[in-house]
Amino acid sequence: MQNSFFKKKTNIKINDILETLKLKKQKTNYKVNDIKDLDAASLNDITFFHSNKYLEKIKKTDCKLVITDKRFTHIIPKNIKVLEVKNVLVSVALISSLFYPKALDDNLDIDVDLINKKKYEKLVSGKNVLVGKNVKIGKNCSIGHNTIIESNVQIGDYCNIGSNVIIKNCIVGKNTKILDGAIIGKKGFGFFPSKKLNFRYPHIGAVIIGKNVEIGCNNTIDRGSISNTIIGDGTFLDNQVHIAHNVKIGKNCIITGQVGFAGSSIIGNNVMIGGQAGISGHLEVGDNVKIGGGSGVIKNIPSNSKVMGYPARNIRNFLKDNKDD
Repeated sequence: MQNSFFKKKTNIKINDILETLKLKKQKTNYKVNDIKDLDAASLNDITFFHSNKYLEKIKKTDCKLVITDKRFTHIIPKNIKVLEVKNVLVSVALISSLFYPKALDDNLDIDVDLINKKKYEKLVSGKNVLVGKNVKIGKNCSIGHNTIIESNVQIGDYCNIGSNVIIKNCIVGKNTKILDGAIIGKKGFGFFPSKKLNFRYPHIGAVIIGKNVEIGCNNTIDRGSISNTIIGDGTFLDNQVHIAHNVKIGKNCIITGQVGFAGSSIIGNNVMIGGQAGISGHLEVGDNVKIGGGSGVIKNIPSNSKVMGYPARNIRNFLKDNKDD
């Protein structure tokens, strides 16, 4: 999907990247189209590899230019050019900023103005609704008081947006409900800690919300850093759920109150999660999984499992271990 929320520089060449990474320039100075993750990167893009978790993806990627460090250079396929760096994620942040220099900011949209209901078909809106440039709102939608929809956001038909909602960097499917106080599409909590100064990295992704979704009150859903944050069709989120950058939640899931997802977790279809559970980052939860309230998920959960506790484990074992004497 083309990035409609952040303007990309179109004249970046390989030597610009090498200079940014403080690597030796080369004689052939060809154009590089974009920086993307392994799944999305194509022939003329640059991508990155920083963990054995993504070994199968590096074998299948169409990209021919990868950032990695010396731990992984020997496993990169021979047909891919390697840029060896000391810190992969810091390097990715620098290159992302090179392509998208404004993505690090999360400033207010100065182009918003009071909504003109005549522009949209059968729209019902409250007071003090602000809308940015190039916003698309489908037919038969409603928007509550004091809501802000920033530039280039797309909202499908028959959507209900509550009051005091902020939506930016987001595409919303039809027949979706976003309840009061939700904040969707802000930058994620992505940084590299340092004793001198914490180093922020840009978030150039978006939030993609499917159709027939319900987003509860006071939810916060962060946009992706490189890839998009995705909420699948028919998924319901209770109040006060936090979804971090790059999280992908499948279809028809039920996520109850105060559940938190760390970055880059992948959740399957028909997953049910009880209140106040926590899902660690960079892991996968399969289809039809049930996770008990208050659980801490710190490793992959296979499909059709029922787990509970910390660390989350088979629910029968959890109940047996915690049975009163």
